[in-house]
Amino acid sequence: MNIPLSEPDITEPEIEEVVSVLRSSRLSLGPKMEEFEASVSGYVGIPFGIAVSSGTAGLHLCIRALGIGLGDEVIVPSFTFIAAANAIRYEGATPVFVDIDPQSLNLDPARVEEAITARTRAIIVVHTFGVPAEMDALLDIAERHHLRVIEDACEAIGAEYGKHRVGTFGDAAVFAFYPNKQITTGEGGMIVTRDHHLATEIRAMRNQGRHHSDAWHQHSILGWNYRMSEINCALGCAQMRRIDHILSSRENVARTYADALNDVEGVEPPPLHLSGRHISWFVYVIRLAPHFGREERDTIARKLIDQGIGCGRYFAPIHMQPAYDNLPVAHSLPVTEAVSSRTLALPFFNRLDKERILHIVKTFKEIINSLKI
Repeated sequence: MNIPLSEPDITEPEIEEVVSVLRSSRLSLGPKMEEFEASVSGYVGIPFGIAVSSGTAGLHLCIRALGIGLGDEVIVPSFTFIAAANAIRYEGATPVFVDIDPQSLNLDPARVEEAITARTRAIIVVHTFGVPAEMDALLDIAERHHLRVIEDACEAIGAEYGKHRVGTFGDAAVFAFYPNKQITTGEGGMIVTRDHHLATEIRAMRNQGRHHSDAWHQHSILGWNYRMSEINCALGCAQMRRIDHILSSRENVARTYADALNDVEGVEPPPLHLSGRHISWFVYVIRLAPHFGREERDTIARKLIDQGIGCGRYFAPIHMQPAYDNLPVAHSLPVTEAVSSRTLALPFFNRLDKERILHIVKTFKEIINSLKI
């Protein structure tokens, strides 16, 4: 078998939506964008949605709109995709890396509180792998220290903390729709917020700094071309109509994996449940036992790939990336470094059936047993 790490779930209705846009005369800033924005914001349960070209663009615009810049610090995990830290640096601010909770792999609130200084302006709370972060504790810290909160929900559409979906807790939140995400627009992202002024400024910034009331070629503020095309939005509209089914399918894949891995020694599957939280399954990341190190993990990954099974290391810590060699790390990150050396993402997508999952697990088990560690 040849099994990819991820695969988008595109059906005929998605294709028809895209073709309908191509047959129209409106390819940007049109009705499909407005429909997609309303669909996502309504689903999340928040008033304003702003479609953008990527999750990275969304994070950048949130940082900019909140007035965070040179000399400011923003707390962020190192165990996440690099875009969260890059967006901080785009505006001249400094990412302050904080360690994670060993169970949820999200920011550890106790470590967050220890990292706050007079220069701290905000916290980027990442809902890692679709697992909601400990929002009550983090919001309490932010309120006491007068900090802004940006939710990086790029991996977590549909996840719930308590009775509310992620994206409803911070000053703003960002979702992303890359082809490996729960739903996809090919490329694209969405900012959601309750703040009308923030939404207005972000809408202008994503369109070269032009407010809705501005004349053509009139630009009131500094902006970027972070627009999302009507083609991408049309794909997103069709995907949103199926989101409940898609999320349910992914949860079933996760349950099938958990059952199949039950008797495999040396492997810790991700938790299916966490108290007070509902997971939106983005990836399926296992942890190898502590006696396995990075070298063994990478050997397993190579052997899986050699046998046609896609896999990947999730995540390589940001503070250990070459692009961050010159950025001092102010706080120790023992959990991040220990966990990241043993994590491995197995193939995971909506239509991954039981036969292929059993083949993946059988192959994985044979490889682990061959290492004789």
